[in-house]
Amino acid sequence: MSRELRHLKSLENARRILWEALPARLREGRFSGRPTAISEAVGLALVEDVICPTDLPPFDRSIMDGYAVRAEDTFGASEGLPAYLKLVGQVVMGEEPTISLSHQQTAGIPTGGMLPTGADAVVMVEHTQPWGEDTAEVLRPVAPGENVVRRGDDVKEGEIILSAGHRLRPQDVSALAGLGIAEVMVRRARVGVLSTGSELVPHTEDAPPGRIRDMNGPALQAAVRSHAGEPVDLGIVTDEPDAIRSALARGLTGVDLLLVSGGTSVGVEDVIREIIDSLGEPGVLVHGLAVKPGKPVIIGLVGEVPIFGMPGHPTSCLIIFRELVAPILRTECPERAGAQETVEATLTRNFASQAGREEFLPVLLEETEGGYAATPLLGPSALISTLVRANGLVRVPAAAEGLYAGDDVEVEPL
Repeated sequence: MSRELRHLKSLENARRILWEALPARLREGRFSGRPTAISEAVGLALVEDVICPTDLPPFDRSIMDGYAVRAEDTFGASEGLPAYLKLVGQVVMGEEPTISLSHQQTAGIPTGGMLPTGADAVVMVEHTQPWGEDTAEVLRPVAPGENVVRRGDDVKEGEIILSAGHRLRPQDVSALAGLGIAEVMVRRARVGVLSTGSELVPHTEDAPPGRIRDMNGPALQAAVRSHAGEPVDLGIVTDEPDAIRSALARGLTGVDLLLVSGGTSVGVEDVIREIIDSLGEPGVLVHGLAVKPGKPVIIGLVGEVPIFGMPGHPTSCLIIFRELVAPILRTECPERAGAQETVEATLTRNFASQAGREEFLPVLLEETEGGYAATPLLGPSALISTLVRANGLVRVPAAAEGLYAGDDVEVEPL
């Protein structure tokens, strides 16, 4: 027998219910620790301290093109009274020098070259000039250590360079790469993604009449990746309750969150709510939101794993991900969960809305001479092309009955 979604929750209330039910580790972003390539770990929090395995740089090196010298041999040098040093060789980039400098000797050296034994400074090439075939004329003195980076000047072996909890930045990746660290243990949400529907085939296959390619599975996986999560593809199951129950039970293992698309509205094949309740406590927390698109949403919790029953329509599915799932991956409190950077724009035409539910309006945001203009893009949530053409989203408050051409609106870039 059909059960209507009579008790719709506002998005704000749903977020609060979810946040209060979440385990502390998810509220604090303490997701599962995963070894991750440093180039993919930007923005993620380290599980443990990173200790330098070696000195950086690993040898004394020049930071200028010029001549490696013993600094004391240049003391008192000037353009009027240069120091004359015997040129005994050239340091080759990427090779350990075989040259050893004695008193009054020098060697040419490129930027980044390894300092030869006996040298303690580098004279910039601009402050020298050749004198015969094997002599360099130094026109300015240098101090010990000038134009040189010593071994370990950057970081030293055994030093903690990055502490547990630190969120990796590009400059951190640079340091890790220089130390030869290819992977780090980071907190990365592991998110299971399951698609349901007897009409679905994998997006990599041809769809015969009556069947369609799965759009939500790949889209949700991409959305998870865009928020630095690690998606786990749980595939596609038919609308058979036993198949869905088995897939969800398996999917709960080893994930921080679980997303299942389809099967959330009222209908004979809509069994997700009953299955979530049967998998463990506390079960379903919210079923149905006062939003458009995205009304038939389920928010549940089985043990410590949140389960989101996502709408089957692609546009609805992605907007609900943005509003409910993304804030957990970003570990935002409910008061800020809906806050996005916005651009103020002028609406170009009227838009009728139904009072009593918050609505998300895709728009085309364009810059004009007078500022930004936002043109509503209308279409049912079953069509993804509306969202593809959009580059912005306008929130229409639940109390509003629409917007008018000429209204100032806040647009969240997509």
